[in-house]
Amino acid sequence: MALTVVTGNGYEWRLTERVGSGSEGVVYGVDDARPLVAKLVPAPPDPAAYRRRVARLVRQRREPRTVRLLASIPERVAWPIVAVRTAGTDADGTDAIDGYVMTDMRHTHRPFTHLITPSAPSDSAVRAAGGAPVTRTTWATALAAAHSLARLLAELHAEGYVVGDLKPDNLWVDDRGGIGLADVDSWQFTDGVEVFPGRMATTGYTAPERIGALAGTPPDRTSDDFVLAVLVHQLLMGGLHPFAGHPAGGGDYLSYDDNVLHGRCRLLDRTSVLLPRSAPPVDMLPRRLADLLRAAFGGIRPSAESWAEALAAESAPGRLRTCGVDPLHVHTVERPWCPWCDLAERSDGRRATRATRARGALEEGTRAPTCTAATRKPAGNSPAGSNPAASSPAARNNAARNNAGSGTPERNTPERNTPERNIPERNTPARSNPERKSV
Repeated sequence: MALTVVTGNGYEWRLTERVGSGSEGVVYGVDDARPLVAKLVPAPPDPAAYRRRVARLVRQRREPRTVRLLASIPERVAWPIVAVRTAGTDADGTDAIDGYVMTDMRHTHRPFTHLITPSAPSDSAVRAAGGAPVTRTTWATALAAAHSLARLLAELHAEGYVVGDLKPDNLWVDDRGGIGLADVDSWQFTDGVEVFPGRMATTGYTAPERIGALAGTPPDRTSDDFVLAVLVHQLLMGGLHPFAGHPAGGGDYLSYDDNVLHGRCRLLDRTSVLLPRSAPPVDMLPRRLADLLRAAFGGIRPSAESWAEALAAESAPGRLRTCGVDPLHVHTVERPWCPWCDLAERSDGRRATRATRARGALEEGTRAPTCTAATRKPAGNSPAGSNPAASSPAARNNAARNNAGSGTPERNTPERNTPERNIPERNTPARSNPERKSV
């Protein structure tokens, strides 16, 4: 039977398909000419407190600080428009489910995971699910998304809001890298003298001081700043979580949170974790951003405003380079050759290095390539970014001797010479805090 929700003024909406769900709520489509969805929370810990929270957010929608946040087109925040309750319940309302109606971000955005998950749904699958039209994305798109996220979070902090449960599932992105944010009802905010604390947290996206803390321990801006750094790392490193990896000292991988608590992070200590050869190299990151990430994970967290400034600088003209082989391969100008081509070679089993390609070109009597975006071209019918001459036995042997004699390590190799291992994340809550996820 189709659900119907009603506002306090008696206006009714019919709910359509189920869009998504989390630990507390369920999101449904709304039968309306406007792009709307409704979030229902069947069993909040304190129903009266939840209704008061939503009512205050609806009222704040008309306040100057919120009007400024919602002024952009498309909307960046799925702010509660009106509080609703399910209709057709008992007369005293004891069976009613509370929630609110908000803008449907799928109308102009697609899931944030599209940028950080290698196995993200195909373009056609996203369109079939009602998402915005999809275009091919590049590292420049990811950089733009990181800047947009940092800028939005800085604006929220300036207006007194704390997200608290910042995570990929609550984020959306448009084709230009513009970020949208949902699940406003889980934020921490004040209304007059009343404080509405943030309660939720998610494994892998929780600051260390909140991991294992008592239920209800409130977040703050610095805990948001920690998670922002995690998301920036994932955006710019092909989805790699900064605390991914098996403990190098032995023992089983338990979770991202366990690695966070023990400081197992390649950026902080390259010997602390074992990563597969397919992991992007650290030098894919501009030095300025790598330094900010080390500070964020080492205890001195840059603010969202500082991140926004640094990311804007790295997006400036002249700071990005496009590969001459594949126009979708974009990287920082600090890299002299394309890291994405190198990663593709690794995944294909072709471990040709810069030295090998250069040596192979000399064997053919040609000028050695510089491996920059402007000169790295495919030869003949060989795969993009490869060189047939570099694949000959003579070229490989000569290159091997050349490398051995130089004492120079191969560029772009993993931090440790370890076998490739998959690192699945266990989506489990911290043992002492059962409330770990929200819609």
